[in-house]
Amino acid sequence: MATNILMPALSPTMTEGTLSRWLKKEGDTVKSGDLIAEIETDKATMEVEAVDEGILGRIVVPEGSEGVKVNSPIAILVEEGEAVPDVVESAPVQKAAPAPETASQTAVQSAPAQAPAAPAQPQAAPVAASHGKRVFASPLARRIAAQKGIDLAALKGSGPNGRILRRDVENAKPVEAPATVTAGGSAPAEARRVPNSSMRKVIARRLSESKQNVPHFYVSVDIELDALLALRGQLNAASPSEGEGQFKISVNDMMIKAVALALRDCPGLNVQFTEAETLHFPDIDISMAVSIPDGLITPIIRQADRKTLREISEQARDLAKRARDGKLKPEEFQGGTFSISNMGMFGVREFAAIINPPQAGILAIAAGEKRAVVRGDQLAVATVMTATLSVDHRAVDGALGAKWLNALRDIVQNPYRLVI
Repeated sequence: MATNILMPALSPTMTEGTLSRWLKKEGDTVKSGDLIAEIETDKATMEVEAVDEGILGRIVVPEGSEGVKVNSPIAILVEEGEAVPDVVESAPVQKAAPAPETASQTAVQSAPAQAPAAPAQPQAAPVAASHGKRVFASPLARRIAAQKGIDLAALKGSGPNGRILRRDVENAKPVEAPATVTAGGSAPAEARRVPNSSMRKVIARRLSESKQNVPHFYVSVDIELDALLALRGQLNAASPSEGEGQFKISVNDMMIKAVALALRDCPGLNVQFTEAETLHFPDIDISMAVSIPDGLITPIIRQADRKTLREISEQARDLAKRARDGKLKPEEFQGGTFSISNMGMFGVREFAAIINPPQAGILAIAAGEKRAVVRGDQLAVATVMTATLSVDHRAVDGALGAKWLNALRDIVQNPYRLVI
């Protein structure tokens, strides 16, 4: 008996997604547990397993289709020798088309939330080249190619069976944008139109809502890092040079632990505001902003106050790698009770981050730099970092925000609490 394969819901808030690639073709035998397709949600690209067994009789939704509604048919599974039905009830799907002119928007990644489905924006079709030859490329390579205006058909893949990978796209040159010649003889280049990915649409919507609906206030403090850097050097020097016991602690790892301990000392920031009540969370789950090709995502270090620096380091490194590869599970980036955003590696002196709703606070971590400081009546030189706390004023008042930042500064400037 013919069976519809339906578009799966890969997270509790998913209402639609992009069918980025089929891993099986029509006529292939499908067994329960086989990987059959790659689905792109607003947060990541995930592989989908077959539930039933049979022959893939017909692919209803082609690769590259956007706006595929959850639970709508995407393919038909039939038994051996069974005729494939001619008609399948399916929800309308929006496919790639020329992009409308829209203003670009930039924001950091926020926690997912249920919202009305926005009109699907087109994406560059990743299925076939202009000459009809099928292009095999990873979802990440497709997204980068769309952003850079690169024709995948012109690339030679270095992956298995010639599959185009991220490095192939990054090493390629973008296609020249067409020029429009004006009457005066000048030829200004036409703007290259890059379709907004599902993630970029959610980023724009969620953080627009945050700035419009959440009353932010900001508190900044300068923190001396010399003691923390000295401790980091001692810890890393104690690491074996090779083998399973090897580790490397980063400043960001230590800041995650310091933030978690400060939240334990001042739990009034580990909260979420609702119209009826303020939720106080017993666990301290730190969302850390990780940059990926088409936005930011916030994987979570859960119960960070109870973890050792080594455990935080190993988990943070693993989560960041899988975030960039699009391999995070929904539960690894959904939730969190407080966020940190670190741009110190870019040499940023200070910045203010947008709150990651429904959380009540986010800490912006800037670069450590040598500055003149006054100790008593004497000038000295210290490595100083400016940290800026953004807080939801509905849940947290200014005095509590300042108290929390002072607690964080005490922990960082006396960092042995991080290891005892």
